[in-house]
Amino acid sequence: MIKNILDEKGVERALTRIAHEIIEKNKGLEDVVFLGIPTRGVHIAKRLRDIFKAIEGVILPVGSVDATLYRDDIGMKHDQPVLKEMEIPVSIENKKIVIVDDVLFTGRTIRAAMNVIMDFGRPGSIQLAVLIDRGHRELPIRPDYVGKNVPTSTQEKVKVHLKETDGVDEVIVEADNEA
Repeated sequence: MIKNILDEKGVERALTRIAHEIIEKNKGLEDVVFLGIPTRGVHIAKRLRDIFKAIEGVILPVGSVDATLYRDDIGMKHDQPVLKEMEIPVSIENKKIVIVDDVLFTGRTIRAAMNVIMDFGRPGSIQLAVLIDRGHRELPIRPDYVGKNVPTSTQEKVKVHLKETDGVDEVIVEADNEA
């Protein structure tokens, strides 16, 4: 069974709301840097940059942080990890870093991403923006900005589809056939 959680307009509204919350919490956009988690987190970060340009006239630096080699489950998987893009566009010293991801689940990817960031310097703060928070945290990690909270069971999968990678903007929840 597949449930459509967000359509194209829903994704757009969620990202616009996140953008306004980021501006409000940070009292503007000075020293804010976006680091998306590949692949969809990077696309979401770039979309947020475009929203900021439209509403504030500011172009923020956007990069990517690949936490693959920092994950605590790296030795538990049969397949070898595949590194994705890694780009830190500016110095992160004393900057307000916003990690951007599509779905927050256990929190392990975010913990690994924070470890990567700390290897590049000492930010002033690290914040987290996610399109979907599905719960089931295994670590004490909480997003600062959420597009939509979607309570799920562990037997369900949340899939974010974006035009950049999938040709359509939507978020769906489907039963995990492997469960």
